[in-house]
Amino acid sequence: MSSTTPTHSDAIEKPGKQTLDMKLEVVVISVSDVERAKSFYADLGWRLDADFSIGETFRVVQFTPPGSPSSIHFGTGVTSAAPGSAQGLFLIVSDIEAARAELFGRGVEVSEVFHRDGPGKPVVSGRDPQRRSYFSYATFSDPDGNEWLLQEITTRFSGRIDSNTTNYASVGDLAAAMRRASEAHGEHEKRNGGERDENWPDWYAKYMVAEQTGKPLPL
Repeated sequence: MSSTTPTHSDAIEKPGKQTLDMKLEVVVISVSDVERAKSFYADLGWRLDADFSIGETFRVVQFTPPGSPSSIHFGTGVTSAAPGSAQGLFLIVSDIEAARAELFGRGVEVSEVFHRDGPGKPVVSGRDPQRRSYFSYATFSDPDGNEWLLQEITTRFSGRIDSNTTNYASVGDLAAAMRRASEAHGEHEKRNGGERDENWPDWYAKYMVAEQTGKPLPL
């Protein structure tokens, strides 16, 4: 082996070294009935990207949730995992109640919204009373029992995403962010004696970027 071959320890010792992008593209789940699963995920409103077979022993179906950069695969000959063995697959939403209502309207059995006061803390019924990001959840499962966990996130923890990059996956996400900025800006104007802020577009922009990148919110 060449003495210049990088090792695992090199990667640890040089945290500032630039690395290649590695984007999570697909998560494989196991189902017992491909057609039933295909119908379920189509009814969720997820985008069908592919459905192809090679002979009778291999078939892959790909769906992508709305606004998601990652997709799921299931089919025949795709995985040896037991059907329904995927648990705790996170789906991030900006409004847990709205997401639950939409799924319920599509005929999905969704749990009641619940929250935790911190990692490892017991489940408490209802949405987090302080509307904190990462604390509110709801769950649902596909016909095989593969479990999906809705988690409400509006403000990211610092360092969780590229601080120089902001984006909104859908019109709904952008609209929800603008509503939160509007509410915060209303409080901002109250603190300033109720005077109209003529530079509100700049304030909105700063708030929305800070919220998404985990930076301190403007006051």
